[in-house]
Amino acid sequence: MTAAVQHPRLIFATVCVVALMSTAGVAMPYPILAPIFVDRAPDAFNHFLGLPPKLLLGLALAANPLGVLIGSSFVGALSDRLGRRRVLLGTLALTFIGYGLTAVALSAKLYLLFVLTRFLTGLTEGNVPVARAILADLHPVIDRARSFALLNAMLYMGWLVGPMIGGFTLPLGESVPFWLAALAVLPCLAVLAWLLPETGAVAKGAGRSLWRLVREQHSFRLLGRDPLLASLFWMQLAFALGVNAFYDFYPVWLVEFAGMDSVGIALVTAGLCAVMTGATFLVGRNRSGSPLPRARRNAALVAAGLLLLTLASDRVGIALIVVIGLPLSLYNTLLPVWCSERFDALGQGSVMGLLSTIFCCAAVLMSLFGSLLTLFDTRLVLLIGGLTCALATLRLGGLMQRARLAGESA
Repeated sequence: MTAAVQHPRLIFATVCVVALMSTAGVAMPYPILAPIFVDRAPDAFNHFLGLPPKLLLGLALAANPLGVLIGSSFVGALSDRLGRRRVLLGTLALTFIGYGLTAVALSAKLYLLFVLTRFLTGLTEGNVPVARAILADLHPVIDRARSFALLNAMLYMGWLVGPMIGGFTLPLGESVPFWLAALAVLPCLAVLAWLLPETGAVAKGAGRSLWRLVREQHSFRLLGRDPLLASLFWMQLAFALGVNAFYDFYPVWLVEFAGMDSVGIALVTAGLCAVMTGATFLVGRNRSGSPLPRARRNAALVAAGLLLLTLASDRVGIALIVVIGLPLSLYNTLLPVWCSERFDALGQGSVMGLLSTIFCCAAVLMSLFGSLLTLFDTRLVLLIGGLTCALATLRLGGLMQRARLAGESA
């Protein structure tokens, strides 16, 4: 923590650079999956075992967040014990290896290896909670709300840069975006090893095996320590189901209903992420009002946007996809700020890890369930997503009441 006090801006800048570069690596292949499975001539990869391509797409989409789910359930908490720098360095190194193996699987058209490497890479990609925990460690030297907002902006900028590269390099070969993703991790490793001091309670992990730390420090253990967290879990799970319905299947909607290829998907995704990045900078500057009511208003807007998307024409739908990024980015900044303030005593790494774990639970469920719905109509997935976001808006109102009864300012 001494390093955090002495060099807070150095730590802040380094974490933001790592978040930007690593997220760009994650996002590079994003626009290529829907065209590979939905809009390409049948082959041994997209018709593996004779299964429908959309179902294979769903399994491929589920593999990565399933890995992130398992990883993020303990990576954030592990950083509370072993130290932030050490955990980030290890996970990024393994992510680099995972992207390389994924590229090999695509080149050889080995579907099972592709799904396995997506899962293994996901295990080590659950390190965003560690980045948030580092910034939380800097409070009050650097304002928590502003630092979270700027970190989210860097993450969205990664999603802006990554899909552009992935979409435009797909014609060079399906494995090329994944090789680029691997290369994008290397500067992250260099920056992390060179500039970032250690933070977190390293000494607390001394003398314990890694497996014991994983068993003792997973994020789910928090649910029994504060009744308010259980309410937060179910509310956030409902909202994350809707968000993942949007993230995973709007590219499929763009292919089917707007006739777009990987380049078109990349451009729409870039527009979406540009809106999200700009909105996140704004929420960092505007700190008026309590976070939870503002998060609820934005959750309602996301729900409305998804429901409208199910009825929209191609041009209106494209505009809606981009506009939904505004309330979504505001919500994604406001809720972690409230959680960081309300549950600070439980450990920042653990709390941020729980939020990522909830998101990944929803990602796995929606990838599998949504792929089945797309066999009938992709718009059914977006409809379900809008309804779950609406349910989350209602549950968020109940969470605010319980927080007030617990003596907290909602």
